[in-house]
Amino acid sequence: MIFNKVFAEIFWAVLIIVYGAVDGKGVIKTGSGAPVDSLTATLTAGPKGPVVIQDTILIDELAHFNRERIPERVVHAKGGGAFGFFECTHDVTKYTKLAPFAEIGKKTRVAARFSTVGGESGSADTLRDPRGFAVKFYTEDGIWDLVGLNTPVFFLRDPMLFPSLIHSQKRNPVTHLKDYRSFWDFITLTPETTYQTLNVFSEMGIPDGFRFMDGHPVHSFKLVNAYGTPYFCKFHFKAPEIRNLTADKAAELASSDPDYSIRDLYFAIDRKDFPTWTLFIQVLTYEQAYSYKYNPFDATKILPVKDFPLIEVGKLVLNENPINYFAQIEQLAYAPSNMIPGVEASPDKLLQARLFAYADTQRYRLGANHLQLPVNCPCNANVKVTNYQRDGAADYANYSLQGAPNYYPNSFGGPQPNPRVKISPYKVSGDVERYDTGNEDNYSQPSALWDSFDETQRTILVQNIVYSLERAHPSFIQKRAVEMFYKVNKELGMRVKEALAKKK
Repeated sequence: MIFNKVFAEIFWAVLIIVYGAVDGKGVIKTGSGAPVDSLTATLTAGPKGPVVIQDTILIDELAHFNRERIPERVVHAKGGGAFGFFECTHDVTKYTKLAPFAEIGKKTRVAARFSTVGGESGSADTLRDPRGFAVKFYTEDGIWDLVGLNTPVFFLRDPMLFPSLIHSQKRNPVTHLKDYRSFWDFITLTPETTYQTLNVFSEMGIPDGFRFMDGHPVHSFKLVNAYGTPYFCKFHFKAPEIRNLTADKAAELASSDPDYSIRDLYFAIDRKDFPTWTLFIQVLTYEQAYSYKYNPFDATKILPVKDFPLIEVGKLVLNENPINYFAQIEQLAYAPSNMIPGVEASPDKLLQARLFAYADTQRYRLGANHLQLPVNCPCNANVKVTNYQRDGAADYANYSLQGAPNYYPNSFGGPQPNPRVKISPYKVSGDVERYDTGNEDNYSQPSALWDSFDETQRTILVQNIVYSLERAHPSFIQKRAVEMFYKVNKELGMRVKEALAKKK
């Protein structure tokens, strides 16, 4: 109790200093800076009369209150985050000129956010769901975002299917209830989801908080070194220890502590038990990328470590809690399109779509000038932003030199392009066409995953699948799911089929 009281006093003191809600004399002020005489009584015509419209304090309070909620993230709505640093511990300049990796010992400030995927902002932290794992690097070259999951793959390789995937996991538009039928109907009609489905229904499906899970940006990216030599790579944040929750424990926590993961992260940092991950990369040459047996640009597949070993880069440490959740975490905006020299997009179809979708959703949630918000601004790394973008809601920078023109090209000394940071070229060929990849190899890697499980892990996987699948009616959906699991492994299909039969 004493600790909580001291913490509350410190919190409000910091809030007052940072946000100026109260001046040194303790006077409440409006957003325009005017002092407020009372927040307990309205202006009325007499003690029992109606409220008068000239009560600007009341109108300001209500009008602001009506607008306190910004649009919720369509996915990853429920989450928590923290700040810290990335420290480079190994020399990887052979592969990339990324500023955070420039030299051993270099530290770069970061902001991290972790989340569930399908649940609303008020949902429980312990749902069976992938976990979002996003890291923002505040570098001298600008903002770099790595946005991924706790799993090394995603459900889809073709982004056209993404809205339907999420619709199948959200609430039914008629009943407004979570719908097992919709989920399994979509999954069984889209076999590229098989590998991620096994991940989600395995032990990995419910991490024990955010601190004891890995982070995988999922996609292959292009790296470019100081000499312009390109490579492809995958990034992996590895936790020192992996912990997961059983289905029973997760259900108990959903009732007793629905904010379990956010609470665990916050108070671990508060007691200086700082969460840490080690960052690794897997590297491919261009020749390897285009000749390997698996498509390295397929987000539903991993790159086996035996073929592409993990190369250590550095460590991620979170040692600073937010002091204002809304300003620093809810308004924290990630986008894979936020790249800096040394990293570029690969031909991964899903990544290509995310380059647009993530930045666009932030423009919808937070506005066209969301990168001017302190938590998103590259100015956190002392970067001076100069461009010709102008105006829009909440624009307080209008990035321009004093008296400079707002167009390019111009004759009056405005900012100029830097040809030294142009992307590394690579050849593409082929007819422009809609290429359906649904029938590509969807089962060999899920089969290898099943083979890697011990008997306890296999039993847990089957139990978790059946718990969900038995609620998916009509029965033809269950039959289709069993057929999908047979294609992964005959034993898996048989065990799911037999377990379902016992439920009838």
